[in-house]
Order: sequence, then C-alpha cells, then structure tokens
Amino acid sequence: MKYFAHKFLTLRAIPVLAVAVFSLGCIKIKQETETARLLKTWDAEQVELMKEINRFARVNSMRAKMDLKFEDNSFAEFGMKESYRNADGEVVVQRPGKILLKVQIPIIHSDVAQMTSDGDTFRVAILQDGGTGKFKKFVKGTNSADYSKLQKSFTLTDPGVDKSAKQGVNAFANLRPQHFTDAMLVRPTDDGNVYTQSSIFQIEQDTSVERKSPVRTVMRGYYLLDEFAKQTDGSLKIARRFWFDRVGGIRLARQQIFDAKGEIESDIIYGQEGNLTGSGNYNNLPLQITVTRPKEKYAMTLKYQSPEAVTIGTAFPDAAFVLQNSWNLEVVDLDQKLRESSALQQINSNSNTSGTRFH
Repeated sequence: MKYFAHKFLTLRAIPVLAVAVFSLGCIKIKQETETARLLKTWDAEQVELMKEINRFARVNSMRAKMDLKFEDNSFAEFGMKESYRNADGEVVVQRPGKILLKVQIPIIHSDVAQMTSDGDTFRVAILQDGGTGKFKKFVKGTNSADYSKLQKSFTLTDPGVDKSAKQGVNAFANLRPQHFTDAMLVRPTDDGNVYTQSSIFQIEQDTSVERKSPVRTVMRGYYLLDEFAKQTDGSLKIARRFWFDRVGGIRLARQQIFDAKGEIESDIIYGQEGNLTGSGNYNNLPLQITVTRPKEKYAMTLKYQSPEAVTIGTAFPDAAFVLQNSWNLEVVDLDQKLRESSALQQINSNSNTSGTRFH
C-alpha cells in the first residue's frame, strides 16, 4: 500500500515539474544587448613594430605649412576645455631636436608668434597682443628646466583687452617649441634600450559611421611597444610607449613620451596617413599630429596644408634655430626668474626658521 501511495505521489509530481520546466521557456535567461563590435586584428612580431618606428625616423628634416589648432585644458578636471580658432603655421624641424615655428593669423599671414629651439634652449617672441603692446615679450629658457614654480606671466586678465586678442596670446604665449620635435621627427629605436611587446583592446567610437548607428561603438586592438632605458644602477626606466593600430594592417597610431619620474610628458596621436612630398619616397605618413602636454595643460593639432608641398631632407643652418630679438621686445629670461624665485624662497625659509621660538 505504501508503495502504491508513493508511486501515485511521484506520478502526480511529474506534470507539476514538467509545467515548471517548460514555463521557464517564457522567461529570458539571457538578454540581447548592444555591445562594442570587435574589429578583426592583424598580427605582427616585435621586429616588425620596430621596423615601422624606424621607417618614420627616416625623416631627418622637414619644412611645411600647417594648420594649427590650440586647446587649453586648464579646466580639464572639470570636464571643460577651451578651443581657439585655427592659425596658420610654418614649421621647420631638423634632427636631433631643432625647430622653428611661426604662428600666423590666417589670410593676412601676420605673425602672432615665432619660436625656436636649438635642442638645448628655446626662444619665443610674442608679436601680437591686440594692439596694447603690454604683452609683447621675448622669452628665453632651457629645454630641460622646470618652470612650474613661476607664474604664467603672459596670461591676460585685463578686462579691457579684446577677447580675441586675449585668446590669441593665451593660446601661444606658453607654448614651447621643443614639445613638437619628437612628435614630427620620431626618434629611431636604440640597441642600448630594452623593448617589450604586449596587446590591448579599447572601446572606441568609429567616426566613419553615423552617430546613431548600432555599430558605431567598436573594440579596436592595439599592440604596445614599450621602450626602457637602462640606468647606471642596472634598473630600467620607461622612456617611450608606441601604440600600433592592428585593424586593416599595422599602423603607428600613438606615441607617449615619459619623464624621469615615469609620468607622461607628451601624448602624441597620429592621424590618417598619406603621402608627403611629391617624390613618392615618403608615403603612408601621418597627415595630422596632435600633441597633448598634460603638465602644461594644453594640446596642439598640426595638420599639413599641402602634403605634396612638404620639403624633406634639406639641411638647414644652425642659425635658423636660434631666434634673434630683432623686434627689440622686452626680454624675459626664465632661468634668471627661476633663480630669483628660488633665492626668495630660501630667504623666506631662513626668515621663518630664525623666527621660530621654542617654549
């Protein structure tokens, strides 16, 4: 009797269990959601990545007309940036770190600023300030010096100054020409350094697709090639990081340069590739370069106006990269100001120490 009762209960439980199981078919265990489209990647060995860097490094000198666009990132921590109108630029660069940069007002081609670096020192002439004359300066300093302790002497705060003039001076007064040499003239690899290869995927927006397209968000693969410099104590310190876009081939898309503390000094983005000069010898090189300087809180985009008119390989005299104060502007020696600032801080420190009383 107990056997039949148990069997009866079991048989009655089967339909209930079946209903429960098949009812789950109405419940979505998985939900289909839009996700980033994974783009097909190409493979490459480390030697191929290094070869691509050295292909860029074939450019040893260049003269070009460029469109310049400046962005002030001083308020980036608040999610804000200030973009200024485009300016015309003439750039002459030559290895190892020499540059002449002229910034001009479009159409009339009147110089706003001129700046040079001979690889060790820099000079900047501020030539336009809206007609007030108060902000025309000739600034000079040392490339390797840290002037963060000094106030930005050229930031316009005078409410009587025209807004467009204020933008023009603020945009270019604090630029340093040497920030652009390694961006335009990529340094070759060095057998004395150590290189490591890795990979990374990033979610990005495909700007070639319409904004509302469900396939606009993509996951793009990159190779990272890190360059480490050997230190005297045998340790390694990161010097540069190269990003290679792996979609549709292998393309150098980004270069990050690090300072002695391992902080990013320059973050350089290389845009769409094309051909420079009309010779056919410098193909598949970036037609647009964006240099971001996190410490100085600005970014500058340089775009070739006429890529086919670019001159590559000409040897320029050293004097071309030492700007002369032919305008008789007021000279601002940043090295001298830094020494004066340090001396003043030392005096204040000594004064505070001597005034301390112990009870």
